[in-house]
Amino acid sequence: MSLSIHPLIDENGIIDWLRRGPDPATMTRRSFLKVAMAASALGATGLVSLPRPARAFAYEPYPRDDELQTVVTSCAHNCGSRHMLVAHKKGDVIVRLSTDNGAYQVGGAFGFDTEAVPQLRACLRGRSYRARLYSQERLLYPMIRVGARGEGKFKRASWNEALDLVAGKMLELKEKYGPTAILDQSYAGASYGVLHKSDQIEGLLARFLGIFGCRTNSWSVPSYQGTTFSSRTTFGTIEDGNEDDAFAHSKLIIMWGWNPAYTFHGGNTFYYMRLAKQRGCKFVLVDPQYTDAAAAYDAWWIPIRPNTDAAMLAGMAHYIFANNLQDQRFIDRFCQGMDAGTMPEWAQDKENFRDYIFGKYDGTPKTPEWAAQICGVSAEDIKKLADLYARTKPAALKASWSPGRNAYGEQYNRMAAAVQAMTGNIGILGGSAEGVGKAFHTEAVAYPYDDYANVWWGSIKSDRWAHCVLNYPNVKREEVGLWPRDDELDGKIPDIRAIWWHGSDWFNQLTNINKEIEAVKKLDFIVCNDSTITPSGIWADVLFPIATHFERHDVALPWYKGHYYIHRPKVIQPLGESKTDFQVFTELAYRLGFGEKYNPKATRSYFENDDEVDEQYLREWWEGRVMEHQGVTMGWDEFKKRGVYKFELKEPHVAFRAQIENGEPFPTYSGKIEILSGWLAEVKDWTKTQYGYEIPYIPKWIEPWESLNHPKTKDYPFHLISPHPRWRTHSIFHNIPWLRETYTQEVTINASDAARLGIVMGDTVELWNDRGRVVVPVYVTERCMPGVLVLHEGAWMDLDEQSVDRAGNPDFLTKDDPSPAGAFAYNTVLCNIKKSDLVHRPGWDQLATARSHIFCRGDH
Repeated sequence: MSLSIHPLIDENGIIDWLRRGPDPATMTRRSFLKVAMAASALGATGLVSLPRPARAFAYEPYPRDDELQTVVTSCAHNCGSRHMLVAHKKGDVIVRLSTDNGAYQVGGAFGFDTEAVPQLRACLRGRSYRARLYSQERLLYPMIRVGARGEGKFKRASWNEALDLVAGKMLELKEKYGPTAILDQSYAGASYGVLHKSDQIEGLLARFLGIFGCRTNSWSVPSYQGTTFSSRTTFGTIEDGNEDDAFAHSKLIIMWGWNPAYTFHGGNTFYYMRLAKQRGCKFVLVDPQYTDAAAAYDAWWIPIRPNTDAAMLAGMAHYIFANNLQDQRFIDRFCQGMDAGTMPEWAQDKENFRDYIFGKYDGTPKTPEWAAQICGVSAEDIKKLADLYARTKPAALKASWSPGRNAYGEQYNRMAAAVQAMTGNIGILGGSAEGVGKAFHTEAVAYPYDDYANVWWGSIKSDRWAHCVLNYPNVKREEVGLWPRDDELDGKIPDIRAIWWHGSDWFNQLTNINKEIEAVKKLDFIVCNDSTITPSGIWADVLFPIATHFERHDVALPWYKGHYYIHRPKVIQPLGESKTDFQVFTELAYRLGFGEKYNPKATRSYFENDDEVDEQYLREWWEGRVMEHQGVTMGWDEFKKRGVYKFELKEPHVAFRAQIENGEPFPTYSGKIEILSGWLAEVKDWTKTQYGYEIPYIPKWIEPWESLNHPKTKDYPFHLISPHPRWRTHSIFHNIPWLRETYTQEVTINASDAARLGIVMGDTVELWNDRGRVVVPVYVTERCMPGVLVLHEGAWMDLDEQSVDRAGNPDFLTKDDPSPAGAFAYNTVLCNIKKSDLVHRPGWDQLATARSHIFCRGDH
C-alpha cells in the first residue's frame, strides 16, 4: 500500500505530529485533512502507536480497586435484615461499598449463590451508606444547646464538659424527683450489634440507668406490639416464624398488608418467593394499595378498607366453618377454644371462637356479607379467598405487622392466627404461623448481662410519655399503660423530668408529634446519643457523637430472620471525636461511682482505647455461646478473617414443627394453640394490668375509633395509612440525596378522588385533621383504593411558623392513644386533603425531586 503524504511531512513526521498535535500556524484545512487520512492509513497498517497514558476518570487522583483494601462488614438497621457490606478503603477512608459476591463464606466462590446458602446482598439503602457516614449531618463533637429548645442552636464542647454536665444533671434529677425521673427511649435504630446495642429492654442504656437507680422504661414496640401480644397470647412465644426459604415451598401466599418489595426479613424473601412463583404458587394481596410486590408476582389484589382486617378474617372463618372446610383433626389435637370440643373444663361457661363467629352470644353471625359491609370487600371475594386458602395445601397466610399498627390491631393478628390454625397451616413446610415472625435463634448479647439488664422503677407505653408529662400527676395508670410491680411503686405514675434518646429518632417517629412538642418543652433535660444530627437531636440539650458501626468492633445479627453472623471490624477510626455508646456509658459510670460494675473488663482508659476490651467480649461471646450452643466449629480468628458465617440448614426452619410432628407442647399455659387465652380469661381488674382496658379472651372484631365507617368522615373523609418506604429505614437515610433523588415524600391518592377535588399529578397539597397539618406533593394513581391516602412514615419534620410540617411527616396527624395491648395506632387516622399554596420542603437537601413531577403525563 502506497501513501500520498503531504510533502512537508514524512511518515515519521506524521507519527510525531500525532503525538505532539498540529501547529496551528502552518496547518491549513487541506493539509489537515491529508494528514488525518494518512494517519488513518498508518493506523490500518499497524504502524501508528500512541503511548499516551489512559485516563479512566474525570479527575485524579482516584484509586483503582487494586489500590484499595477490602473489608467485610454489614449494614446496621432494621430495614429487612442486616446484609453484608464490603468496604473498599484507602488508608482510613472508605472509598466505596460493595456487597456479598459469594466468595466469603466457607466453600464459597465468586458468584456462589444457592437456595440453601444465598448471598447476603445489600439493598439500595445499605449501598448508599458511605453518603450517610460522610454526610453534612454527621455529628462529630459533643454539643451543648445554647438557644431555645428545638431552635437547633448548639456550641461545641469538650468531652469533659459534656460528660460532667450530664453526670451532674443525672444526680440532681434522681435526688430531686426520684427513681422515675429519667425516661429511657433507647431503640434499635442506629446502634445494634451483639456488643454495642441500643435496645428498649436490655440494651446498654437500660443497664446503665438500672445500676444508677433512675429509669422509667418504654415497654411497647412501635413496629409490632399488637403482633407481639397476639403471638405470646396464642403461641406463647414470638418465635413463631418460618425462615423465608420455606416460602419457596408454598402453593399459595396471601400477602396480608405486606409488601415484601419494601419490607422483608432475613434478606432473601423476594428470591424465595420468586422461586415459589416459578414452581406454580399463587399470590394474593389484601391491602388498600396495589404494591410493587403484587405487580411482581401477578397477585390477585383485594383492596380493603384500613383497620377492617379482623372483620374480613372473621368472614373467612365463617365461610370455612359453614362449609366444613376446617382441619378438624388439627383443631382437636392442637387448639384450645376453637370450638366447643376444644374448651377446657374450667371454661365451659365461656364463649368459644366458633360460637362467636356464628353469633351465638351476640346474635350477629360474622358472615361474609356482614364482613363486606365493614371492610368494603365483596362477599363473593371473601368467600373465594376463604375457599382458596382452605383447600390449598400448604398455604401461607403472611399476616404482616402493618395492619396490626392500628386501633385494636392485636385483634387482627389473633384473628389471623385463628384462621391459620383452623386450616392446619401451622408447623408445616410451606404454611405459616407468622405473627411476629422471629425464626432462627441467634445469640444476641456479648456485653455484660446480669441482674441490672432490665431494672426499672416505672414502665409506660412508649407513645404515652407526652400524655404522662403534660398531665402529671393527674394521670390514671390505665391511661399510660403502667406496668405492674410487686412493691410500693405499683400504680405510682412516673415523674418524668428527662429523656435519653439512644439510637432512636423517636421524637420524629412516635405518634402525635405536636403533643410531643408541647410536652418536651416542660422537661428539665434531654440527652441524645447518635451519629447523625436528627430531628430528635435538634430538641436535645446535650448531643453525644457516637461512632457508626464502621468505626467500632462488633458482630451483626440478622434481623428477625436469617441464619448467619457477619463480623464488623473497626473499618476506619471514628471520625471527629466520636466514641461508642459503650465508651460513653462506661465513662459516665466511672464519674457516677460504678464504672467497674458496669464494664468489668475495662479500666478508665477504655474511653481512649476500646480495642482490647471489645475483642475480649466478642471472643468470649463467640467461643462460649455461638460455638458452644449452636454447633459452630469455626473459630473466632477464622470468622474474623472471612467476615461471615452462614448456617447451612438441612431443611428450612419451620416454627412449631416439633409441636406438630413430635407432640411437644406449645409454650402456652395449656400447651396448645390458645384461641381462647387462659390468662386473659382470668383477668379481674384490667386497670391493674399494663394494658389498662379489657382485651377479649378470644379474637373479636372491634370497631376502631377512626375509620371510613365512622361519623367523623363528615369532616375528615379520607383514611390515611403510613407504610414503610423503600428508600428509608423509618427516618434513617432520609438525608441521603441519592435515595431522595429516586424517591421522595409524597401522598398517593386514587385518580377518582383526585378528579373530584381538582387535584392533578404534582400538585402540592395539604393534609390536615384536628391534630396537625402537613404539606406534600401528590401522586395520582389507580393503585390506591378510593377514600384512602398513602403517606410513607419517617420524613424528617420541618416546621414553619404556623407549626405546619413542610416535609410531610404523617405523625403530625396520628393519635397517641394506643390500642389496649400496646399497638401503636399509626394507621388509624382520618384526615382531609386539598390543593395548597404552601411550600413543601422535601427535607434538608433542597435538590430532591418528587417522582410525581418526573413521571407527570399531562393532567393525569
